[in-house]
Amino acid sequence: MIDYKDVMPISFLKKEPFTGSWQGMRYRIEKAEIPISEDSDEKKTVLGVCIWPQPFCYDKTEESEKTRETFEFTPEGLSQCVDWLNTKYTDEKKRWTRD
Repeated sequence: MIDYKDVMPISFLKKEPFTGSWQGMRYRIEKAEIPISEDSDEKKTVLGVCIWPQPFCYDKTEESEKTRETFEFTPEGLSQCVDWLNTKYTDEKKRWTRD
């Protein structure tokens, strides 16, 4: 499983996306800006997370193959992100082990 200590800290994610993989599941974690509400120009900073199956990189994978989620841009949010990644891996194991 993915361990919290294997993921870059928030200070790194402020500047660069972090990519990794775990037994067929690839993932990308990055700082993202999302609207606070539909009718507002204000934005909120969050952790944007995306997962997709191997073999291709993020840019070469079809959008239909990607699953996205957001979390608070805090160390606690990063911990929740890692928990989500591990849950998605377990819940969708066949998706990651295409033979």
